[in-house]
Amino acid sequence: MIRSAIARLTLVFAFCLALIAAPATAQDEQSDAARLVTIMEAWLASPHNDRTSEAFTHWDEDGEIPGGCAVCHSSLGAVDWMRTPDATPGVIDHPVATGTTVDCAVCHNSAAANLTSVPFPSGTSIDSFESSAVCAVCHQGRSSVQTVNAATEGMEDDVVSGDLGFINTHYAPSAATQMGSTVQIGFEYPGKVYKGQFTHVPDLNTCTDCHRPHSLEVQLDSCTACHQGVASFKDIRISPMDFDGDGVTTNGISVPIAALHARLEDAIELYATEIVQAPVVYSSHAYPYFFADTNADGEATDDEAIYPNRYQNWTPRLLKAAYNYQLVAKDGAIYTHNPHYALQLLYDSLESLSESVEVDMTGLIRP
Repeated sequence: MIRSAIARLTLVFAFCLALIAAPATAQDEQSDAARLVTIMEAWLASPHNDRTSEAFTHWDEDGEIPGGCAVCHSSLGAVDWMRTPDATPGVIDHPVATGTTVDCAVCHNSAAANLTSVPFPSGTSIDSFESSAVCAVCHQGRSSVQTVNAATEGMEDDVVSGDLGFINTHYAPSAATQMGSTVQIGFEYPGKVYKGQFTHVPDLNTCTDCHRPHSLEVQLDSCTACHQGVASFKDIRISPMDFDGDGVTTNGISVPIAALHARLEDAIELYATEIVQAPVVYSSHAYPYFFADTNADGEATDDEAIYPNRYQNWTPRLLKAAYNYQLVAKDGAIYTHNPHYALQLLYDSLESLSESVEVDMTGLIRP
């Protein structure tokens, strides 16, 4: 396995280096070499090449990455998955060696070039990502409404069950949030209608339409032709509705999303205290994110945000709201990827909790 990994990496980097070092015998060859240098510099500075990040070093002590993680945390796993795209989303049946990132081989291989349909955890496959299909392999989360429903089936909404644990959607699920209800990444409450794919103008509907494929950056000037006068992506808004009831509709759509997100955290804490009688606190950087608030101060201290102190007093109602809270938290740009879907999930989670505890819904508008 290790020998195979080394061989693959050697081929990838030999290919890149060969192109960079190609003799400049003609003007077009000089241009190609210069373009490749620019591409390599952009990728080297990108998060996909951050060899020190937890995403690529977490398994170093183990010496291998398990198949349930390897697809998105190594180039070896990603390529192996794309060779058998009918496999379980984000999972291969064998571990791979550590030491790779999301390198050239992930996108520049025959399997990636032929990848047209990507399955999501909900069981739905999407074939509209075009050249961005490779991005959707990893940026789709690890769960869906079906995951939550299966865990809570047959349980009473407000009764604690020892069989429940927090269900984490995983981080950066932007391809799934953009598709919204089409892939049902959020917990969608029965009887509600949810936003499907969030579409922009025809030329800005896939990942690489907006994100530079090697640096991953998005340039604001790609948006300001239409959204004139904005200084940040967070300032963009096209809906005149006052979703958070603050009387202001001229700020970016990120503002009401953040407001409802904060309200949901408060409502989750209130529900845990009053209904479950076991205070909960959230930490964005410590797994599994929700912990017992042992001193009931509403702050996740270092001694609280540890796995042995994970929250273990889940009711179905609380778990569903917490799942949606985490989804919005982990897509840091959901205000761009699918703002109305985010607002619907937050509103409905608040509405559900309001059936058991006092949650002020005055002035809130559901898209």
